[in-house]
Amino acid sequence: MPVLENKVAIVTGASSGVGAATARLFASEGCAVVLAARRKDELEELAAEISHNGGQAVALAGDVREEAYAEALVDLAKNRFGGLDIGFNNAGTLGPMGPAASLSLDDWNMALSTNLTGAFLGAKYQVPAMEERGGGSLIFTSTIVGHTVGFPGMAAYAASKAGMVGLMKVLAADHGQQAIRVNAILPGGIDTPMGREAADTPEALSFVEGLHAMKRISSPEEIARSVLYLASDASSFTTGTAMLVDGGVSINRT
Repeated sequence: MPVLENKVAIVTGASSGVGAATARLFASEGCAVVLAARRKDELEELAAEISHNGGQAVALAGDVREEAYAEALVDLAKNRFGGLDIGFNNAGTLGPMGPAASLSLDDWNMALSTNLTGAFLGAKYQVPAMEERGGGSLIFTSTIVGHTVGFPGMAAYAASKAGMVGLMKVLAADHGQQAIRVNAILPGGIDTPMGREAADTPEALSFVEGLHAMKRISSPEEIARSVLYLASDASSFTTGTAMLVDGGVSINRT
């Protein structure tokens, strides 16, 4: 039996990369998916692909920084599929890069509002919907940056993603008795548009690959399988965890 049979999930940042890979995997495991991102055309193409392959998907484009959008996604999950069991708050941005002293306040706020406030708004509306279902799984995409490593020029990104880990731990403590599990994945390098933006030359990519113990970066599909674990009953006693999915970059010194 598919491991997410009769479950309903919201996946943000679903227009590409890890979000799109996770939406496809969830759907293949029996989950109805609400696809969220800013790019309408890409979302609708993914929804059509999932439907063509026998899955259930609906797309709603918007900005995760807007509270009304977070509420609308949950309403859509309820109205179209009957409720919500899984929230994968994956949407994010690198934001402007450079030394902290060079960042404007607008640069800083843009990264925090997308990565951290967007995650908070998602949880604000997803948690009550999960309570109505008797439990669920809330998952955030954080990162090793600002947690186990610090990369130059990424102050706003690191701060926003580290803050997400703190948010996750408090939510896990707040809602464990309601059978709502809350966890975060902390990926290393991934072959995604955002990953290619951070390592935008062959030399930079080679350097990033070499930081990992496995001497490579991951595919989006590899990260999606870790998200599936946290979404499924296989992780039924796992909550409050910042789960490294980083190819050993956090422990590598060679």
